[in-house]
Amino acid sequence: MPVLDIEAIRDILPHRYPFLFVDRIIEMEAERIVGIKNVTVNEPYFVGHFPDFPVMPGVIITEAMAQVAGVLVLSTIPDRKSKLVLLASVEEAKFRRQVRPGDQLRIEMKMVRRKASIAKMSGTVTVDGQIVAEAIMMCVLADREQKV
Repeated sequence: MPVLDIEAIRDILPHRYPFLFVDRIIEMEAERIVGIKNVTVNEPYFVGHFPDFPVMPGVIITEAMAQVAGVLVLSTIPDRKSKLVLLASVEEAKFRRQVRPGDQLRIEMKMVRRKASIAKMSGTVTVDGQIVAEAIMMCVLADREQKV
């Protein structure tokens, strides 16, 4: 059973179709979270990204990681409706294998450091137990109404 289903995720994240890349959260602790993304051939980016050989773009995998991280950060804030988690940096990103339609991404993010409105997290993405991507990310918590 998921810890958070898609409706609970939509309640936390401001993202909507076609830019919501988390289907469910299956584990969540204070410093760690695991999310799932099912990759289907119907994803809108496959129309133009190698249509004869569909491969999930690395930038979309990175965004999925950031969204899972965002769920963890926002889930700890009581007034999360007034906040946004913005991606501030991506370091040491590596893409180790192609992600294709039919794959299921298991996205695990761990808190490295959290200070006030800044969170640094490391993450790995696996498909069938094999690492397909990894990165270190920094996120900043901002007021929804504030211009950044």
